[in-house]
Amino acid sequence: MQAECYPISMVPGTTKLFRDFAEVTAENARLLRRWYPHEPFSMAWAKHAPELSVEHRGQLADALREQVIEFGGGETALANVEKLRNGAAAVVTGQQVALFGGPLLTLLKAATAVRKAQDATGASGREHVPVFWLATEDHDLAEVDQVSLLTKQAVETIKLDLRADQPRPVGGIRVDDGSGALTAALERASELLEWAPVSDCLREFYGAPDATLASAFGRLLTRLFAKQGLVVMDASSRAFHALGAPVLRQAIERAEELEAALIARSEELVSAGYHAQVKVDSAMSLLFLISTNEAGEKVRLSLRRGAGDVWKAGKLELSSAELLAIVESEPERLSPNALLRAVFQDAILPTVAYVGGPAEVAYFAQSAVVYEKILGRVTPVLPRLSATLLEPAIAQTMAAHEVSLPQVFEAKTAGELAVRLGARAMPIEGKRKIAAVGNAMDAELGALTEYMTSMSADLGRAAGVSGSKMRYQMNRLRRMAAAFEAQKEASLKKHATAIMLNVFPDGHLQERLLAGVGFVAKHGEGLVELLVEHAGQECPGHRVISL
Repeated sequence: MQAECYPISMVPGTTKLFRDFAEVTAENARLLRRWYPHEPFSMAWAKHAPELSVEHRGQLADALREQVIEFGGGETALANVEKLRNGAAAVVTGQQVALFGGPLLTLLKAATAVRKAQDATGASGREHVPVFWLATEDHDLAEVDQVSLLTKQAVETIKLDLRADQPRPVGGIRVDDGSGALTAALERASELLEWAPVSDCLREFYGAPDATLASAFGRLLTRLFAKQGLVVMDASSRAFHALGAPVLRQAIERAEELEAALIARSEELVSAGYHAQVKVDSAMSLLFLISTNEAGEKVRLSLRRGAGDVWKAGKLELSSAELLAIVESEPERLSPNALLRAVFQDAILPTVAYVGGPAEVAYFAQSAVVYEKILGRVTPVLPRLSATLLEPAIAQTMAAHEVSLPQVFEAKTAGELAVRLGARAMPIEGKRKIAAVGNAMDAELGALTEYMTSMSADLGRAAGVSGSKMRYQMNRLRRMAAAFEAQKEASLKKHATAIMLNVFPDGHLQERLLAGVGFVAKHGEGLVELLVEHAGQECPGHRVISL
């Protein structure tokens, strides 16, 4: 199996902050180390595991063991829980509980956490365990109620069309609402997966009585990474929130201080030429309140600070004392936002490093100040494996046309890629004639513009404008010739369409759109081992992995 490594700056849509994080230069190193104190591409981060009390570890392990059993975990996962009980550190990652496991990036995150835990164990001599944190308290239902799979001609998105009148923690939402949508979705997904063994897992986990988005996702991920002993964790229960209660308490008691620190950090990011990933304003808080609506459903309401000692959540008004009482008696009713969640997580787990995607890494530049204020330390953040997986037929087609991944990204559409393939397929004689004319024209226009400029600056500018128009028309002729070649060779359009569909579907990164189970269906359990193998430190950018 072959792999290529490209700089992360080649990947479309990458933010400047993440590009600089992944490709540190002498010029930006000082600022980046202020926001990210730990070097992500060495093993130095493995030396920073926090210590937790024996009592805390015992309570954590008891709660995790219960969940591992609930998710159908085997002996390896249970053994990893016991390692955490006895002093192991955790390499943590997490993701929303998307339908049928969500996009490929879910597998890439889990594989990276597994690999980093293995590497840290070898480098430090201390046991490290991979943990996957389910983002079950998020309330963006539309984002998780879908999965995209490939047909032979297009990307097909499967949805359950689940409904929620108010923002609800998505993890507890049942996948079967009685409409028949789940049965249809499972049937269609199984067809697209060609009834591979993983489709049996989907029917078993999502078709189970009372299955929720969290329970089904947790069982699927546990099954896929059973050999690696991935510990899958849903922290929405009282047991876990009680362990993280000190963070919730400080988010209430030190709200103004945390707000000021976050605003200052946001301004610092902007002044350095970046942008704040999460908007921070006065009267904000880092918390949501979990309440119950008239239908008896849990809803997630944003908490904001009002005048005096008043906190508002929807129509509810509470004092700081009332919120602190909730922390003591019902801590699961308080939910951290994006900037507090990682801090909350790392108060519960002995986290030595967090594996995140580009957006999460960017969040850390802001949340680092919350870490410092509440925990007195900043957890190292590591980028997850970023990869495009090439099926054998697609890899062969790209090789035959001498097309690289950056060229696919640059083309953006199948039509544009077909034109580029047409330009390559043009007879040598035609290429030579077009090149000769273009080169001669450039040389003569350059000489003419230089002469006109010596006569008058205005004449020089006019010559430059005219020359640009002539070059545009020359490029237009090149494109017309390439398009004619592409139309003449029907296979070129077919090949361009297949490449684009598999590699850059609908103008999106493959890892962010196409379902991970689609690749598992074709390549079986060996895919997980392959991803773990490629999640090492060797490529700090984007990998192209030929399957």
